[in-house]
Amino acid sequence: MVKLSAYLLLGGLSALVWAAPAPVPTSAPDLAKRATTCTFSDSGGASSASKSKTSCSTIILSALAVPSGTTLDLTGLNEGTTVIFEGITTFGYEEWSGPLVSVSGTDITVTQTTGAYLDGKGASYWDGEGYNGGKTKPKFFYVHELISLTLENIYIYNPPVQVFSVNGATDLTITGVTINAEAGDTGALGANIDGFDIGSSTSITITGANVYNQDCIRIKTISGDTGTVSGITYSGITLSGITDYGIVVNQAYDGTSGSPTNGITISKFILENISGTIESTATNILVECGSGSCTDVNQFSPILM
Repeated sequence: MVKLSAYLLLGGLSALVWAAPAPVPTSAPDLAKRATTCTFSDSGGASSASKSKTSCSTIILSALAVPSGTTLDLTGLNEGTTVIFEGITTFGYEEWSGPLVSVSGTDITVTQTTGAYLDGKGASYWDGEGYNGGKTKPKFFYVHELISLTLENIYIYNPPVQVFSVNGATDLTITGVTINAEAGDTGALGANIDGFDIGSSTSITITGANVYNQDCIRIKTISGDTGTVSGITYSGITLSGITDYGIVVNQAYDGTSGSPTNGITISKFILENISGTIESTATNILVECGSGSCTDVNQFSPILM
């Protein structure tokens, strides 16, 4: 919706007016700023979208071919902007850290049409080492520094490594997202394909997601760091084919496993209606908390079938 505002300046009025001033010339309207729906496509579409994004209230990205080593830059969008992916969005191969897509703004909606998907060409990067070595792999989708975003029905196919990075976000709703890295199972080549990594954010809701990767569901805090994790609910989740861990709460990340620290408190963590299948040699829930730093966590009993 385009908002039109009128401004009236009053000043210097007297009881007697002797002459009317000549009208002030006005410039022609900026047609670019009036545009409401913009469509960008093919190999030049990513660059054009990044340059013209603030002129559009609706941005349609149709079968984009994003050049290698380039971010589809959708940061700094105008308030209320809607972004729609159509067809297959591809990204040229290059070893770099990414991200492939970055979005920021206020009151933003990101969605797609039926049958559309974003193809990260992960098979070209997968080497079993994730971001711990081997090829440098681009992270996929940054959702950083924004207020009120709805991300719905996005399909991510063959991501090279981590998919959604959420940081500095408030009031974010992610619904109906699919992350398909099933092909990475072959030879265990697809590693560190995290579905959603969330940090320094509040009021985040993820519903109806389907994620096929090699990771579990977990809360991890950096060993020796300080901060707070609170008000987390995992509900209505189904896990299948679990070979190592189903759910992990770990306060020794980047440190020595089995020696958690207590600089970050974890509280009000709720698990409910979790079900699925797990191999006999795997662990339902692994909890590694520092002394006194986890509230209502250690009481969880095995809940997977």
